[in-house]
Amino acid sequence: MKTIEIPQPKGAAASFLGILLASRKPLTALATLTEVTLVRPQLSLDAAHIARYAQVCGFHAAQGVPLSYPQLLAFPLLMAFLGSSDCPWPALGTVHLANRIVQHQPLGAGDSLRIEVQTGRLLAHEKGQIFELELRLLRADELVWEAMQTLLRIGVKQPAGPAYASRLNADLPLSHQADFMAPGNIGRRYGQVSGDFNPIHLSTLSARLFGFRRAIAHGLWTQARALAALLPRAPLAQAELTVEFKTPLLLPARATLWSTRQIKGSLEQAALFEVRNAKGDRPHLRGLLAYQ
Repeated sequence: MKTIEIPQPKGAAASFLGILLASRKPLTALATLTEVTLVRPQLSLDAAHIARYAQVCGFHAAQGVPLSYPQLLAFPLLMAFLGSSDCPWPALGTVHLANRIVQHQPLGAGDSLRIEVQTGRLLAHEKGQIFELELRLLRADELVWEAMQTLLRIGVKQPAGPAYASRLNADLPLSHQADFMAPGNIGRRYGQVSGDFNPIHLSTLSARLFGFRRAIAHGLWTQARALAALLPRAPLAQAELTVEFKTPLLLPARATLWSTRQIKGSLEQAALFEVRNAKGDRPHLRGLLAYQ
């Protein structure tokens, strides 16, 4: 396993330049992915940045550090990997297919953390090759938060690995819980907080260059917006989230939140949910949330 320390990641402009320069890689199927871990040895959680993220995603201050917030901390390391020679395929044309988060302990502003991103498995998909990236946050060498991002590199022929299978097969009836707006500028606003300035999220003009009629919302913003409505107004002790991204949310739009809640034991609560279009007949994402 190769380990690369990145004490101070590149800025967004330099990261995207690296990805553009790596865009000519061939779409060759691989049997294994290079084993590499990218590490940011120390980062302190910034209260002002947490507040900005909470505001743009709709979280309440009483909810503490949002369950999905740490993904922003790992984003510069993800970009570094996607623009490196260790990533075998171009990042452009790669789709975020699914996301899984496990919070083991609550986080707080001022926490000193070690951030890690590690390559994982390869899976086969009808549209290309799937690769997994594991994200970890450690506080005083103790794992406090982890995630798995499932990414689809479209266009790879004869992909290796076991076939991808959904984790969310429960076919339960969901009821309409809430509506929320995804304004036309939410891609730019979320990009300013997250550092993700992918052109497909920024404007109609830039999105059309990549085949979209209009800009689309970041999938992680849509995920966070749903979490803000589903979670209680109190910090979480432990939580698990699985999300699968379905169809793009074109901006601007009115989205609808659908869910059904369950109670597992005396403490754990769970919700199967979907973010759908305004009519409620097309899902943009589907998820399962459990927390204590």
